[in-house]
Amino acid sequence: MSDRVEAVAAGTGGSGDREPKTWLITGASRGFGRQFAQAALRRGDNVAATARDVSTLADLQAEYPGLLRLALDVTDADAVRERVAEAEAHFGGLDVVVNNAGYGHFGAVEEVTDAELQAQLETNVLGAHRVVRAVLPGMRARGRGHIIQISSIGGVAAYPGLGAYHASKWALEALSESLAAEVGRFGIRVTIVEPGGYDTDWGGSSARRSQALPAYDPMREAAAARRSRTVPGDPAAAAQALLEIVDADQPPLRVLFGALFGTPVTEIVRATYERRLAEWAAWEDLSARAYGR
Repeated sequence: MSDRVEAVAAGTGGSGDREPKTWLITGASRGFGRQFAQAALRRGDNVAATARDVSTLADLQAEYPGLLRLALDVTDADAVRERVAEAEAHFGGLDVVVNNAGYGHFGAVEEVTDAELQAQLETNVLGAHRVVRAVLPGMRARGRGHIIQISSIGGVAAYPGLGAYHASKWALEALSESLAAEVGRFGIRVTIVEPGGYDTDWGGSSARRSQALPAYDPMREAAAARRSRTVPGDPAAAAQALLEIVDADQPPLRVLFGALFGTPVTEIVRATYERRLAEWAAWEDLSARAYGR
């Protein structure tokens, strides 16, 4: 057992009266994942951070020797089980698991191939599912745990050119809501984090793009114009907000972070549901007739 783990067992470790938590964070090489890891480490928590290339975490480990770096591709089911077991053996258990690994895919629905959609779901949905299945036995045995699913405002609303990405996040949200209803009785909490636009590499080198059809060029031009007029949020601020969530006595099932295209995501969601409710209401008579009884 490491000195850091012994300190946690003794109730010490430089975090005052608060008992340090042990985290597993996927996709921690950059963006949100890295900021989440740094925020947890700064306050004295334990962190097992995964990345496809763990060399990207070398500088973080140099600053925080207690960081456990784990090479992981969440599309590899065997590797997920092995890395979770390694983290649990190293730290003695996991308190907070953050499913952050994922990427954005750009392309109109007509442009997205079967293979591209399958790859998007394989990482963003099945990858998170593999991690959840691997960590639940330990959490159930300890009678506690908090699973954080990093979704998106794109898990609530949908925009042109991102159909594959939205499909993955809407699926993740449904999976997570069912999960929360299933594991609450074991003392396990689930929170779906829905960020807006942030200064990460989500739309950069980590993104994938379908082969463009000229018919959809105006759609792409409009999207680029919207992005050029907005100031993205600070991922470090999102990391501090996440600390408040994991420390809450009653954490939310869903929580919105930040803004998109200059509009707070809370306003976007409110307007989205108002439109849905209005349309359902407009067709309510037909809905009743469709029952046939």
